[in-house]
Amino acid sequence: MAQTDKAFTGSIPTLYDRYLGPLLFEPYAVDMAERAARLGPKRILEIAAGTGIVTRALLRKLPTVSIVATDLNQPMLDHAAARTPAANVTWRQADAQTLPFETGSFDVVVCQFGVMFFPDKAKAYGEARRVLSPGGHFLFSVWDRIEENPVADLVSRAAAALFPHDPPGFLPRTPYGHHDLAVIADALKQCGFTAIRTEMVEKRSRAPSARDPAIGFCQGSPLRMEIEARDKSRIEEATDAATEAVAARFGRGPIDSKIRAHVIEATR
Repeated sequence: MAQTDKAFTGSIPTLYDRYLGPLLFEPYAVDMAERAARLGPKRILEIAAGTGIVTRALLRKLPTVSIVATDLNQPMLDHAAARTPAANVTWRQADAQTLPFETGSFDVVVCQFGVMFFPDKAKAYGEARRVLSPGGHFLFSVWDRIEENPVADLVSRAAAALFPHDPPGFLPRTPYGHHDLAVIADALKQCGFTAIRTEMVEKRSRAPSARDPAIGFCQGSPLRMEIEARDKSRIEEATDAATEAVAARFGRGPIDSKIRAHVIEATR
């Protein structure tokens, strides 16, 4: 994993929340909150909370439950906290691989589309298990391969075409690069989790125009750092190229595309 894969700073949190939130994350956040609510938790830990999209969904579904929302990136947490004033939510900067909480502190640990960014995934899974109470549940999601997520694939290919000798590979490498369920299940078993269940979940990805996902991915994700590292002056060109690629497939009006992910539940 490149160091820039974890860089969510500057204007990225705002653009990420505005453009990628509705496009990718909000449909799955509702699903995740419903799954968590069915488990009847009293205390939830969210890791890799980002801009608080799942946190807000959890609050709508579980308005009185205690939630500790963490992320490695303080700018993302700052944006989330500003958007989510709630007395029962505690925001805390934390590395998922070394969680600063006592053993057995939570009933449910939630992580939506975050584990792909952990350099040592087994260590993060072990930490999630450690902080769960006996019988507690770890709920998390990962994207399926990028070819099953057409908008992201189109943007990635458009950005790569601008730099044929050194194509940016952030999207297929990291957010869409950890989808082998056998590998995930094996790592969870090695950490001591039991009753591992996986489900493929398909949703619809919608945006007002092809420009929205182009901005979201090219300017509101670490793909931006990869483009700028190659040629800082070409960020708008990359955004334009991604816009054209998405429009060629979905038209110049509102877009509606398939997105596909896997949701995993494991029991301590």
